[in-house]
Parts: sequence; structure tokens; C-alpha cells
Amino acid sequence: MEVSLEVLGLLFLVAGLAGFIDAMAGGGGLLTLPALLAAGVPPTQALATNKLQSSFGSFSASWYFVRNGIVSLKEMRLAIVCTFIGSAMGAELVQQFDASLLTSLIPLLLIAISLYFLLAPQTRADSGKKPLPEALFALCVGGGIGFYDGFFGPGTGSIFTVCFVVLGHFSLVDATARTKVLNFTSNIAALTFFLIAGLPIWQIGLTMAVGGFIGARMGAKVVVTKGQKWIRPLVITMSMLMALKLLWEQHSQSFLSMF
Repeated sequence: MEVSLEVLGLLFLVAGLAGFIDAMAGGGGLLTLPALLAAGVPPTQALATNKLQSSFGSFSASWYFVRNGIVSLKEMRLAIVCTFIGSAMGAELVQQFDASLLTSLIPLLLIAISLYFLLAPQTRADSGKKPLPEALFALCVGGGIGFYDGFFGPGTGSIFTVCFVVLGHFSLVDATARTKVLNFTSNIAALTFFLIAGLPIWQIGLTMAVGGFIGARMGAKVVVTKGQKWIRPLVITMSMLMALKLLWEQHSQSFLSMF
């Protein structure tokens, strides 16, 4: 597929902004997937190319959090393994089945996420006993959300963050750091299977990857310096925007037919 330098430049900028937002609150795909589709990329290839570029951004943010000692890969090794397996299974299945049925559930889930962050009290780290044992948390959250991300994907970062806060009793900063590690894991697993199928468009994916890498690095730094002041409203805003976007796509024709 041939694209002009102007289009590549715009996709680079979109990916940079998406990487910045995604590192802090998730939801970068709200920007990148529509941009890829608007550039004329077929839906399946758009999904695969988006995984290619987002892998670089999630790696950038993850590396920043790990290098600054905010998250330990050793402590997360079980969740990482479960997430990788789950995402790989999802990416393989999405190439064989129609994922459209999931879209009716996504907006409701995202709205629930938004309401939780809007109404819940300020979250604090909790060193007490966690509601779920580590192995069960890794299997259910890592494997389950990893499968969802490989199969479909919208809102994965926000869902991971909520699970770390609600089920793990982490602060939003710690939850965000752990979210990016598992997000990168699921991205790489899904990308591997998309690469085997030859779906990503390299010229577009690598161009956007550079923008996403830079944006994610900047976003990760803001998480560390600004903490919950920035993350909380962004989680709410991005979740609501994704929900409204998906609802509009599903029901726009019915709505317009009323006028």
C-alpha cells in the first residue's frame, strides 16, 4: 500500500499524541485506529499495524517505569506469562472469527470504568492482604484481559488499570506502571501472530512507532512527576470518549434516520 509523505507525517503526529495519552491513561487506540482507517488501511491490517506501532510506545513507557524502579518485572513474571498466552490466543482467534459482537459490550464497560474513577475516592496504595491471590490475579486479569486485547483491544489499558486499583489495591501511579508492562506484553504477543499472517504494513507502522515511542516516553515522565492529578481525569475522559465513539459507530445510522 502506497501512502504520501503528508499522510505519513500526519500519522506520525497522531501516534505521538496517542502514545503520550496512552502512557498515562490508556485509550491511544482511539486516535490511531481511526487515523489508520481514514488513511485507507483495510480494517484487519489497521488492527495489525496499530499493534506494531503501539508495541513501541508501550515498550517506551514500560522501560521508563522499570528503569526508575516503579515496577519490578520479577514480581510480575506470572502475570506477564499469563498475559502473553492470553493475548496470543486472542490474536489467533480474531483472524478466524467475527469480533463484531464484542462491540456492543465495550461501550458499557468503558462507561462503567469512567463512573468508577469519577465516583470512587482517591486511591491509595494498600500493603494489606489483596482480594485475589497473586496466581489467581495473574490468571484472571492477565490471561483474561490479554485475550481480550489480542482479540479486539479497545480500552485494554483502562481495564488493566481498574483491575490493579480495585483488585490489587495499588495507587494510580503504581497501577499505571504495571498496566504498561502488561500492555506491552499483550501487544508483543498479538503482534507476533499478526506478523506470521503478514498483516502489518511496515512503512506506516514503523513511522507511527517512532512518534508513539517519543510520545509514550513523555507521557510516562508526566505520570511520575504529576501522579494522580493528571491520570485520574485522563482515564475518565478517554474511557468516555471511546464509549461515545463506539456507541456512535453502532447506532449512528439509526439516529440519523430519525431526522
